[in-house]
Amino acid sequence: MADIDTKIEIPEELKSTVSLSNLDFLVEKLTKVVDNLVDPVANWARSNSVWPLTFGTSCCAIEMMSVGMSAFDISRFGSEVFRATPRQADMIITAGTITRKMAPALITLYEQLPEPKYVIAMGACTITGGMFNDSYSVVQGVDRIIPVDVYLPGCPPRPEGILDALLKLQQKIRTESYGERRQRKYAQTAVRHVDYDTGLPVETLQALVEEAREEMPPAASNEQKSA
Repeated sequence: MADIDTKIEIPEELKSTVSLSNLDFLVEKLTKVVDNLVDPVANWARSNSVWPLTFGTSCCAIEMMSVGMSAFDISRFGSEVFRATPRQADMIITAGTITRKMAPALITLYEQLPEPKYVIAMGACTITGGMFNDSYSVVQGVDRIIPVDVYLPGCPPRPEGILDALLKLQQKIRTESYGERRQRKYAQTAVRHVDYDTGLPVETLQALVEEAREEMPPAASNEQKSA
């Protein structure tokens, strides 16, 4: 335990709960050791039981419903259990247009999904805004607000395309490392405020503006303030 304590900086107010820090450190070290043994089995099990959230905002949702019928039978891939609550789902298929009014609700649903969680962007309207690309009320790509794992283009894509996207997602799950995912090396954070013109997070734009102001000559900075 002494060796572990020397490797972890523990604040004074957390001295009484030092065992939790030690436990995290041990889990991290153990994960690195058993990754090669556990990951293939765990990933194989998870990839064959991806449960989608019941979520559809436009005409693509009709194709998503069709994939559950006997003609296509998504249950062959272990994803027939469409859940009505994000707390029991692993994946969101964003089937249809995402408006700016709907964006906060989608972000909330994504944040309520337990880890590990995945997103399939289905349809042209979801990926780029589609025919509503120049509309002020439509999000110009769902990846501006939540991270996307698989893109499925089309207007609308056929049920076979959904199955192909699911197969690609399963392949991604089978080859990922749980240890790296636990260390947050994947993009898993939703963006709540996005600039319309650039698509960048507002926090990033504010940082860029502050950097530009610091690089400005003093005279130009004073003129801008007076203007």
